[in-house]
Amino acid sequence: MKAYQLRKTGKPQILKIENISEPSPVSNQVKVKVEAIGINYAEILSRKGQYSWAPKKPYVMGMECYGEVTELGEHAAKYKIGDKVIVGQQHGSYAEYVCAPEHLCFPAFDEFTPEENAAYIVNFMTAWVALKKLCRVVSGERVLIQAAAGGVGTAAVQIGNALGCKVYGTASRDYKLDLIEELGGTPINYRDQDFYQEIINDGGKVNCVLETVGGEVFKKSMKLLDSFGRLVVIGFASMNLKIWNPFSWVKTYLDAPKVNMMKMATESKGVFASHIGYLTENESLTAEIWDELYTFVKEHKLKPVVGKVFDFSQLPEAHAYMESRESVGKLVVKL
Repeated sequence: MKAYQLRKTGKPQILKIENISEPSPVSNQVKVKVEAIGINYAEILSRKGQYSWAPKKPYVMGMECYGEVTELGEHAAKYKIGDKVIVGQQHGSYAEYVCAPEHLCFPAFDEFTPEENAAYIVNFMTAWVALKKLCRVVSGERVLIQAAAGGVGTAAVQIGNALGCKVYGTASRDYKLDLIEELGGTPINYRDQDFYQEIINDGGKVNCVLETVGGEVFKKSMKLLDSFGRLVVIGFASMNLKIWNPFSWVKTYLDAPKVNMMKMATESKGVFASHIGYLTENESLTAEIWDELYTFVKEHKLKPVVGKVFDFSQLPEAHAYMESRESVGKLVVKL
């Protein structure tokens, strides 16, 4: 089969299609013929050698995809051949076929396109865990979503709006701000406006922040939290670590999100952090999160935002486009 294996770290151009053996399902695994792949920022970091959850090289990249079940392992009983599924796991999706444990294969949405199915699981589960499982957001609360036009951001804006919250979303370009508004959020251009002052002037502090940037954005977001406010860190997009440049090590350390516990105590605030990859090791918890979110998405008719679709041969270009920060929603590669 054709696949992209990560053999060394570097720029998008290091990603090359290789011909490798098709995987065979073992035990409770399911083999899936891949039709569409969701691209994640974590995979950009993996390609650069900056992602701690990445497996040892060489490995086939890709955390999520959509496709058709073609073969079952000896003990796999949840699906049958021909079923359409969404796969979400540590790696393996940048390929024509992938094998995954059946508890990490999920029933596809009939009402979604292949591209929307491929764009769903990582972003929506990340947003759901952050907003509902950790921050316990409820109707009427005020919520700030940083980088709100991206994959996780667009999912979080939709979820927050469906929960009955006042949702603010930051972005830097007009077309991104327009998208946030279309999804039910109040857009703020962080380049031209001070998001702290804009929100304060529009009713005061917030109850919850979904933080993905770090540095000064994290510090201002903490300041913006009201009493009993909760902030959840799910990323660190401002990180610009270069292994060969010791000065970048210092800046990365200084910009990394940090909290003063005594100050938090005096202000009665809470900080969480989440990485859904580690949660998937727990089968029952993964099923619980999926079921809650699946029901919520169906009830409120939510859909992933697919920003752009690339051909499988253009996967390096998809990486470059995501790194350019020009993209909105989810980038998808179609086979």
